[in-house]
Amino acid sequence: MKLSVERKPVRVNPDPKRVIARFFFNGNDRAKEVLERVISISEEEAFSIISPLLQEYSKRHRNITRVLNRHCSKLKPLLAELNIDYDTLTVYRKLLIGSYFTHEYSIESAAFFNPSIIQDPDQTELSEGERRVIMSFRAVGEGHISSITFRRALIDKNNEITVLPAGNYIDEAEIVRNAVYNKKLFFDKAAITQINIDVLNELEAKLDHHFEYSNLRRIIIDSQKLQESDMKKLEYDKVLWLADSYYEIVFSLDTDISDRVIFPISEYERKGIEDARFVEFITDDGSCIYYATYTAYDGALIMPKLLQTTDFYNFKIMPLYGAGAQNKNLALFPRKVNGKYVMISRIDGCNNYIMYSDKINIWEKPILLQKPKFSWEFVQIGNCGSPIETEHGWIVITHGVGPMRRYVLGASLLKLEDPEVEIGRLREPILIPNSDEREGYVPNVIYSCGSIINNNKLIIPYGLSDYSTSFAEIDLDELIAKFKEDAIVTKKEKKQVAV
Repeated sequence: MKLSVERKPVRVNPDPKRVIARFFFNGNDRAKEVLERVISISEEEAFSIISPLLQEYSKRHRNITRVLNRHCSKLKPLLAELNIDYDTLTVYRKLLIGSYFTHEYSIESAAFFNPSIIQDPDQTELSEGERRVIMSFRAVGEGHISSITFRRALIDKNNEITVLPAGNYIDEAEIVRNAVYNKKLFFDKAAITQINIDVLNELEAKLDHHFEYSNLRRIIIDSQKLQESDMKKLEYDKVLWLADSYYEIVFSLDTDISDRVIFPISEYERKGIEDARFVEFITDDGSCIYYATYTAYDGALIMPKLLQTTDFYNFKIMPLYGAGAQNKNLALFPRKVNGKYVMISRIDGCNNYIMYSDKINIWEKPILLQKPKFSWEFVQIGNCGSPIETEHGWIVITHGVGPMRRYVLGASLLKLEDPEVEIGRLREPILIPNSDEREGYVPNVIYSCGSIINNNKLIIPYGLSDYSTSFAEIDLDELIAKFKEDAIVTKKEKKQVAV
């Protein structure tokens, strides 16, 4: 029996018009020169420059004056060095200064792909068989910098999908750094980032077992003052960059979900936030938390991180720890199994592993779950999002990499209460890039970060050659039957080999 897969006639493409206003800084010396020039002009000239800018850019950003004021305030230390009193600057002068240190960044000008999908917390005013969903995407702009963006979509009773139009504005969140750090976990993570061991030992000795960001920052600044070597000072900065990996972000309540972008914030993710795998996690008391695992990338180091939210306005972000929190492809199960959190990972870049934990951010003792078996996955096998629970077992959509570095999608079935047991694995891919899907930012790649079941159909959103996104649908009963059929064939082959 050949498995029937329906490709949906829906395509979500990148939109270069979606821009955010970011802080622009070219170093202290050049910044001081610009500040001196802006300060030197008259109030009348300052007003004549900023007034048309505000009129033009207010059409492109929700509150451009707030952005410009925020960017101006970042320059207070440099203004003080120039003996300029920030508090005496006029409103328009501050806005003008802010404008010279602001640039627009098109977050999805290059690509919009690798989606995940979860049920929207709001399921009101829907007809039977309909479902409202939230989708996350990996958006890529200039410099191959990735961020997380969102869309809302509606699945109707016939499983037709409508992705709702995005809003006219995009907002970055306010950043809140109020974490309390566990010293042992923090310095265990620091040790694998190749920070100078003497610096780590010095700071560790000066900190309490639990410490706050402000304490660490004060100790680092004091320690840097005693150093003459710029290279040694950089090592202290790296510790602060790691601390910056823990933060909370808050979006304004007047934003649509399509207006919210999670852009790289800490130095350890400055080159991108990649492939978020969102999952609706059901806690022991039946309440719901939305988690996402993602990869932070600084251009050299990969750091797996965890994001959590209950409302998609407030997000808490932290690194993941342990021998199992390495490399890419971490995907959390949507509930505990036998009292433990469960995660799939690909710590060696080739095979799928499974691991269990009492704490959601600490992952040790990974257990080998799957190796490449078929020719279309000989290079590597990995997951394409969190496992999906059914009465028959956990469905795991996988990706396989084969000849010509072609990425295809496969599927496996794991035992419900013992997910180390693979009940079945499809012998053939469920989705291969066709002629309409193989051209893009990275050719011959289809990839997903999460799927959903609706009306007994498995709906898989997937990225097309790292450029845009589409959808596929598979009947759930047919998929389960195919698992069983392929399992029988595999057993027969094993018997023949044994004989």
